[in-house]
Amino acid sequence: MPSDPFEALAAALARPGRETSDHDLNPDFVLPEGRVLRPAAVLVGLAPGPAGLQLILTKRSSRLTHHPGQIAFPGGKLEADEQPVAAALREAREEIGLPESHVEVLGTMPPHETVTGFTVTPVLARLRPDFLRVPEAGEVDEVFDVPFEHVRDPARFSIQYRIWRGQRRYYYTVPYGPYYIWGATARILRALADRVGA
Repeated sequence: MPSDPFEALAAALARPGRETSDHDLNPDFVLPEGRVLRPAAVLVGLAPGPAGLQLILTKRSSRLTHHPGQIAFPGGKLEADEQPVAAALREAREEIGLPESHVEVLGTMPPHETVTGFTVTPVLARLRPDFLRVPEAGEVDEVFDVPFEHVRDPARFSIQYRIWRGQRRYYYTVPYGPYYIWGATARILRALADRVGA
C-alpha cells in the first residue's frame, strides 16, 4: 500500500463493485418469494498503529439469542428514517464506546445480503486509535484488533461449510489467532480485500 494507506482505501472504494451476499457460494439456494430485507449497517473501522492499520472487531456476547459469540463489526438495524452511515456510527457508539468525533468516514461499500434477511451496508472509516473501548455489556464480550494486512490478503481466506436446514452451506472464513471470523463478516472483508488488491 502507498505511504498513506487511507488514500489507497478511498481509491479502492471508488472502484466499481457489486453487491455481495451470503448466497454467493451457494448458487443453488432458492431465495424465498416476496422476501423483505431489513436494512442494517456496520462500521468497518480502521485505526493507524505502529505496526500498520488495525481493524476493529467485536466478539458478540455469548448470552445473545442471535449469533452468540460470533465475530462481528459494530453495527445493527437502521432506525426509522435513518441512513446507513448514521446507523453505523450510532451502533459503534453504543456497542464499543466510539465517539463520532473520533471517526472519519471514507465511504460505503455495496450492500451485503445476509441469509437472515438483512441488507447490510458496510461503512468504511478511519478511527483515531486513542478512543477508550467500552464493550456494551449486554451485546459485546470483547473488542479486539486484527492487522489489516491479515484480512486484505485474499490468500488468507478459505471456504468451509456447515449443515444448515439439512443442506451444506458454504461460507468464507479468515481466522486470526483465537478468533474464527466467518460468514457475513468474512464475506464483507473478502470483498474489501478484492477491491484493495484490484
